Amino acid sequence: MTNSKDLLFELGSEELPPKTLLTLSNALLNNIVKELAAAELTFTGSKAYATPRRLAVLIENLSAAQPDKTVEKRGPAVQAAFAADGAPSKAAIGFADSCGTTFDKLERLKTDKGEWLAFTQTIKGQATESLIPDIIRQSIAALPIAKRMRWGSFATEFVRPVHWAVLLYGDSVIKTEILGLETGTTTQGHRFHAPQKLTINNPEDYQDILYRQGKVIADFEQRKAIILDAAQKAAASVNAIAHIEDDLLEEIAALNEWPVPITGNFDPRFLELPAEVLITTMQTNQKYFPVKNADGHLLPHFITFSNIESTHPESIKQGNERVITPRLTDAEFFWKQDRKKTLEDHVESLSSVIFQENLGTVYDKTIRVRNLAKFIAGHLNANVELAERAALLAKTDLMTEMVGEFGNLQGIMGRYYALADNEPEEVALAIEEQYFPKQSGSPTPNSTTGQILAIAEKMDTLVGIFEVGLIPTGDKDPYALRRAALGILRTIIENKLNINIIELAEFAGVQVKSGASHVGSGDKINATAYVGNPPPTMSDRVIDFIFDRLKGYCLDQGYTADEFDAVIAVKPSEPLDFMQRLEAVKAFRQLPEAESLAAANKRIRNILRKSATEPADKIGLLVETEEQQLLEAARQSEADIQPLLAQRDYKAVLNRLAQLRNDVDTFFDHVMVMTDDLELRTNRLALLNLLSGQFLTCADISRLQS
Repeated sequence: MTNSKDLLFELGSEELPPKTLLTLSNALLNNIVKELAAAELTFTGSKAYATPRRLAVLIENLSAAQPDKTVEKRGPAVQAAFAADGAPSKAAIGFADSCGTTFDKLERLKTDKGEWLAFTQTIKGQATESLIPDIIRQSIAALPIAKRMRWGSFATEFVRPVHWAVLLYGDSVIKTEILGLETGTTTQGHRFHAPQKLTINNPEDYQDILYRQGKVIADFEQRKAIILDAAQKAAASVNAIAHIEDDLLEEIAALNEWPVPITGNFDPRFLELPAEVLITTMQTNQKYFPVKNADGHLLPHFITFSNIESTHPESIKQGNERVITPRLTDAEFFWKQDRKKTLEDHVESLSSVIFQENLGTVYDKTIRVRNLAKFIAGHLNANVELAERAALLAKTDLMTEMVGEFGNLQGIMGRYYALADNEPEEVALAIEEQYFPKQSGSPTPNSTTGQILAIAEKMDTLVGIFEVGLIPTGDKDPYALRRAALGILRTIIENKLNINIIELAEFAGVQVKSGASHVGSGDKINATAYVGNPPPTMSDRVIDFIFDRLKGYCLDQGYTADEFDAVIAVKPSEPLDFMQRLEAVKAFRQLPEAESLAAANKRIRNILRKSATEPADKIGLLVETEEQQLLEAARQSEADIQPLLAQRDYKAVLNRLAQLRNDVDTFFDHVMVMTDDLELRTNRLALLNLLSGQFLTCADISRLQS
């Protein structure tokens, strides 16, 4: 690119928060790119660099200046530009003044609508070097920093104290002040291996100088790849496979500028603890990678990374081994202490833990969830006893020492403790699966009892939080209700469960409103008492919220918005049934008859919307051959689709209705519905009502766009 140079900006600081380093790096790059685009400065590429002590951005082939602009301004009409004596009018002189020129330098602009005074001006683009300082400052100010700090006597604020700033355009320094620092060419290498100052003379040399002279791997992704490869090789040295999770890999990359692997060991006796406990201790507390054998069982080794190349690596290894032992000993103590009580022993103590101030304690929630689980199990013909038992014990592991220390093990430890208590295996598994799916794309519960408990637990939270008015707005969703709604939907749909979501929301609403926490374990709940009654207003809002999540889910699955609208129009109450209809609509619109029938249905719906109609079973006199043929075809299709509807074979239903196309088209070509003969008009409207009703057994295909 002609007249272009590379731009480098680097901000050096104290060690940045490792869990937000990548977020800050990406945001800085995106902010700078956005500001450059707004300033109409062009470039060919961009890259971010991030280490514990620096954030940097390289912009490749950045244009030297903004492009020049030609601006044309139109003034008053020529006929209004002169006074009676031929002198320029006040309007003309005012226009010239606003353009920074004189009247005699104005031009004439002729258009179809007349002739006007005009002024054309070329505005020269500003030099890139004059624009960059403000672009950098604005980009830093817009970083997503939750808590900014001050240091020393400075008034500036950043996530950590800053110590140097490099700002180069080609081989020239752009002199300015960034966060109280004078920009220059000086950076710093590794805190211990290369504490001397390093000079960057050209942006393209940045990464290489830091690596060769500074013992710093500036590229975050390169550092991740090095750590991943080194961890796998270190594990192979002890005939093992490294257990590497992406979050920890990123965190270790954010903690080290020059990562060096260290393999350590721990006492094999700790392998008697649940594997998840060991993994959590090593990953969360120590930032270690656990190692496993080929069968997936943990081995008494770990891999850690040092930020220095030590001349005595054995000392670092021994130090880490000394640190991990008391951590694992604590976990062993928690495991032994917790097993002195059964999970059932903890049920009453849930009364001491507030779930939400207006919804009572976790014990109150437990009883509500148990009743919901019983309700769902009854509808699914599942084992009600297992569902109630799992619900009763679902939250008890929150009261254990282990979960008190490692909150991310809730549910997992419940499964282990339930098995140790000789609870049914399905109950134990359900206690863990109640939290599934844990994140987008992760598995839903596998066991039937787990599915029931997961749905019940999430529905109670959803309805309860809505009931107390804490409905999510914008980005705020402190109770993760969007995730709960999507979890309910995915569990129902992906496990093919026939659950009426409206009845379920109604029942959950009654539980919350009636204080179901007072229902004892021996009391009977009349689940059917609430079915069919008008749902509480809050239940309506919950259902709308759930179906909003369903729309997002469906769009992600490749369905279109109009296909979704066609199905939602008929208000299916079961998510699984909804998806079956949606799939049928998607298949229907591929048929050659689809576009014509969708248009005809739209016409039918518009006619019926404006007219009072008789029930379709009271169709009387029809005089035209075309309408008689359509009536006969419609009655035959009605008979044909009944068994298909009973089987929920919506594809077959719509395929059968597609056969009506010719009769429908012929009807509209030859018959006027809104005739002056009132009786005939009524009968024709009833015929259209019959046709519309048949299509609405699946979806409102009139909503499909051509």
